[in-house]
Amino acid sequence: MHCALYDADRCRSCQWLPIPYPRQLEQKQQRLSQLLASQPVKSWLPPATSAMQGFRNKAKMVVSGSVERPVLGIVHPDGTPVDLCDCPLYPQSFGDIFARLKPFIAQAGLTPYNVARRRGELKFILLTESTLNGQLMLRFVLRSTTKLEQLKRALPTLQRQLPQLSVISVNIQPVPMAILEGEEEIALTDNQTLAEQLNDVPLWIRPQSFFQTNPAVAARLYATAREWVGGLGISSMWDLFCGVGGFGLHCATPEMSLTGIEIAAEAIACARLSAELMGLKKVSFAALDSTAFATGEAAVPDLVLVNPPRRGIGAQLCHYLTTMAPPYLLYSSCNAATLASDIALLSDYAVEKVQLFDMFPHTAHSEVLALLKRRG
Repeated sequence: MHCALYDADRCRSCQWLPIPYPRQLEQKQQRLSQLLASQPVKSWLPPATSAMQGFRNKAKMVVSGSVERPVLGIVHPDGTPVDLCDCPLYPQSFGDIFARLKPFIAQAGLTPYNVARRRGELKFILLTESTLNGQLMLRFVLRSTTKLEQLKRALPTLQRQLPQLSVISVNIQPVPMAILEGEEEIALTDNQTLAEQLNDVPLWIRPQSFFQTNPAVAARLYATAREWVGGLGISSMWDLFCGVGGFGLHCATPEMSLTGIEIAAEAIACARLSAELMGLKKVSFAALDSTAFATGEAAVPDLVLVNPPRRGIGAQLCHYLTTMAPPYLLYSSCNAATLASDIALLSDYAVEKVQLFDMFPHTAHSEVLALLKRRG
């Protein structure tokens, strides 16, 4: 993949861009093997590859510059704004959308936020595209509600120009720190749910719910989890840190009892909608802390699936899972280091299968799926 911004030293987000893609995969696989060196792995599967460009379904753009000439992208370490509207990681459709958003910012009077001066209103623009139908979710992250009415008055023009805008909202982030979004979300459209589908599973994305940024690789990840779980003959499972339910809904069958747990209520609302559309009667989702839920339950499912944030599941949950002793654990991780440290704590389990999914090409990051079976 060629990137003029990288060549000009304006953006180095893709740190591994100069490395040939096959070598990137080799280095990620070697690193994973090193981290799991103390854990015998029964079966290593080949890495699942990604497209080199155009694979991201979501853009997180810092808004800088002036209201008349806004810049959408990042801020260079030297403090100058860098326009990323032509970033090759985004689908081609994003370029036209960004081109229409820039004059809209001026029309709505959304002054870009200046971090140094702590002045201005518009901090970020968050754009998500559905691979199912090309519909869009657009979120404006503002410092306050000061410009909210101006934005609402200008919005019909943007909606006429971009009829694919299905979900529009404003997030209020008043803290003068590098925090992407705040707790308050204000809907600007009646619809606040973006339809998506991976494989044969309908999924939904709401403004504050997490969704993978590489849908093609995510689809392969979920399909692999379904394949592995389907071969175990289980009748009950938990899906902890379940997000919008991608893993659990792929693995569930009409006969299986599934409980999905996620702290974010927005994501749980999406998961419940998907389960209803799929006609799954033995599935339940709840907005709870995953560790608190697990440690407070007496029942033991056949399999516990965990998909935690980068910090991993931690010693408390590892200890409880060991004590609870489900026959199988399925661990999906975006941080191989914490995956390895957690598996080391799960000493009563043997690692059956491991596969790397290259969710983040041109970086050191990846997603890893590991199946663990209780010894004895």
